[in-house]
Amino acid sequence: MKVLFIGTVKFSQSMLRVLIKEKVEIVGVVTSLDDGLNSDYSDLRPLCKKENIPFHITKDINSNESIKWISSLDPNLITCFGWSRLLKKELLGIPELGVLGFHPAELPKNRGRHPIIWSLVLGLNRTASTFFFMGEGADDGDIVSQEGIEIKAKDNSSTLYKKMTKVAENQLPKIIKQLKTGTNTLIPQDHSKANIWRKRTEKDGEIDWRMGAESIHNLVRALAKPYPGAHFIFKKEKYKVWRTKINKTNSFLNLEPGKIIKINKDKSIIIKCSDFSIEIIEFEPSIKIKAGDYL
Repeated sequence: MKVLFIGTVKFSQSMLRVLIKEKVEIVGVVTSLDDGLNSDYSDLRPLCKKENIPFHITKDINSNESIKWISSLDPNLITCFGWSRLLKKELLGIPELGVLGFHPAELPKNRGRHPIIWSLVLGLNRTASTFFFMGEGADDGDIVSQEGIEIKAKDNSSTLYKKMTKVAENQLPKIIKQLKTGTNTLIPQDHSKANIWRKRTEKDGEIDWRMGAESIHNLVRALAKPYPGAHFIFKKEKYKVWRTKINKTNSFLNLEPGKIIKINKDKSIIIKCSDFSIEIIEFEPSIKIKAGDYL
């Protein structure tokens, strides 16, 4: 079975290594240069060169040039793990077995953009690692394999990304074996249960102290590294927040949101939110501020 691989992020790198380890015949890799769109970008070229795998760099996976290159390799299967743009009909029709995609969410729910981030922002306690055959729509094809993943209160985007990758690394060899032997089963998605998460913008990452403490904490969890970080603006300067803790005390109910309650010896800052207060434990750059000031 000849496989053509598409990907451009850290997860892609992990999945490519799995296929190499499983001695899959990888006839080529399509990837891209770092254009700043993916915080978790990973350069696949060094691994391709090490393993003598032909690769093609493109900004447009659906271009005539890309289609021609992929078609010339005559793959039986295309895998697309970590590519943020939809594949068009012509490309989807090249491999006889189809295009195997991946989505880190519990399909048919939560299709669309930034699933790890949205899961944490919304305070969900469950997600999934889902492999499916891609169609022309967003994440709407038949499911090949799905494994549930618990989201714990201590998780952030980094730990959830690692969890997701580890689960997927265990799923993929089984899927490849089933596809080779024709023993895989397909589960059609119930489209009536689907929703599509929208693309996030930089504004979505800005902290509004009128939000509840839990909502702010979830935003910080969601945008932890490798993502760009939640932020607040003070005196026209942007400050990135990497770690917080909720303080559920009723002692400050009469204080306005955004007021600095206390600055601790370790430089962490306690700030009033709409309900409780939140402690900013890790942030950058350093800030000149005192108790009683407002953010």
